[in-house]
Amino acid sequence: MRKLTLPERPDWRSEAQRLGFTFADMGGEPYWDETSAYHFSLREIDADLEGPSNELHAMCREAVGTAIQSEEWLDRLAIPPEHRDLVAASWVAGEPELYGRFDLAYDGKGPAKMLEYNADTPTSLYESASFQWLWFEQQQALGVLGGDTDQFNGIHEALVARFAEIFAPGENVHFAADAENPEDYATVETLAWAAREAGLGAHFTDLAQIGLTEDGQFADAESRVIGALFKLYPWEDMLRDDFAAHLAPSGARFIEPPWKAILSNKGLLPLLWQMFPGHPNLLPAFFLDDVRDAITGGVPASQVAKAFEAARPLLAAGHVTKPIFSREGAGVTIFESGHATAHTQDETYSHHPMILQGLAPLPEFEGFHPVIGAWMVGESCAGIGLREDRARITHNLSRFKPHFIEG
Repeated sequence: MRKLTLPERPDWRSEAQRLGFTFADMGGEPYWDETSAYHFSLREIDADLEGPSNELHAMCREAVGTAIQSEEWLDRLAIPPEHRDLVAASWVAGEPELYGRFDLAYDGKGPAKMLEYNADTPTSLYESASFQWLWFEQQQALGVLGGDTDQFNGIHEALVARFAEIFAPGENVHFAADAENPEDYATVETLAWAAREAGLGAHFTDLAQIGLTEDGQFADAESRVIGALFKLYPWEDMLRDDFAAHLAPSGARFIEPPWKAILSNKGLLPLLWQMFPGHPNLLPAFFLDDVRDAITGGVPASQVAKAFEAARPLLAAGHVTKPIFSREGAGVTIFESGHATAHTQDETYSHHPMILQGLAPLPEFEGFHPVIGAWMVGESCAGIGLREDRARITHNLSRFKPHFIEG
């Protein structure tokens, strides 16, 4: 894994505007940045990223089966009691998942470490699946990249195939997001594009315009009944929404399915560590309430005492606290040798229960710290995208960087 300086494509910003990539620059800084790119070997992709991501995903599915049978875990994951039957029924019925993104710390030397799983509403999809691939093809054509290079990116093709697997030919699917958010719109339009290629009907609807019919079904602004809905709206919010009581009676099919509420939750991290302690791609993780005193030398809660004592030296050297519900690095604090060394100012989610996770320091390349997003489509890893920042905590304005494979 290396970071290489490369020439930018001529007029790429004009092409981005033409393609609707209107957020290539944000906040006075580049968001898409192709002044350099990350180079990987094929071995790094196959052995250190793709294979482990597939294994992590299988472990996450096993964790769902464990959680839905445990009221204790459903409590800890803050699944509202009145909707637990909805969540469990969707898992028992085998309702299919579409996609997700693991965020991984990886430096090319040791095993990738799972930081979290964006299992329900991951964005940066357009950049990863489409614009990154266009960059690769054009840089090959310009001779900047050699003909023997490649990119780990079958995301679009995998989405097309997955839509064809989980929907009947010609079925109509609504895609809902905040119409005022260009990144969210780009995400759902990327998915709708794949759905259309799969032979489905795809209709965008603003989240705020979805209402109820007299029969209790969800409908869009044109009064079309919504039979199947992809929603860029997280389950932790949907289950607490004023319309939550209508989710099950509406008869709508949701992508992602309700059982993803268990995975789109950082309480998953302690659950995985309990189930798979010492796994090379996991970091020790606990609910902060169980170990708050122990991290400064006290005694942990009895139910985690053995696991915590095994991990104490690593956690004392460095750990992270984060809310079980958060996005874009909000509420994250890094501690090293007992002192807070990095923190985000966004406290939007900090009223939620917190977890404590071992620290996997991000590597540094030319003053930037990259995080690898490993995209899962169905149950398989289909590609990666990278975000980097000068700060050690990745946030919503962190830069997107393209990558290529050689060697």
